[in-house]
Amino acid sequence: MSDDDWAPAAPLFKPDEALAGLRRSLRELGLAERAGVWERRGTAIAKAAIDGAAIAAAVVRKPSRNSPEWQGKTLKNSADVRDFVADLKRRLAGWSDRDD
Repeated sequence: MSDDDWAPAAPLFKPDEALAGLRRSLRELGLAERAGVWERRGTAIAKAAIDGAAIAAAVVRKPSRNSPEWQGKTLKNSADVRDFVADLKRRLAGWSDRDD
């Protein structure tokens, strides 16, 4: 056996646990969940659902009550989930109330 055989394995990504954490993070950003879609004052902002061993997530390009244009992303690990939340937080800060 070589020393490489004893290297610790990366923790397995558990999409159900990651989705629960993502839900908490989105609530902390002031979003309310309705049927898997997170909204701010009735306007869809983000959505996420388990898709096999990953999370299929999306955020709107720009808030719109009529027909939001979704930008999808597959979250395959914890770093992807953190990046998704950080990006959404940045977008929310950039969108003013008039964008809703």
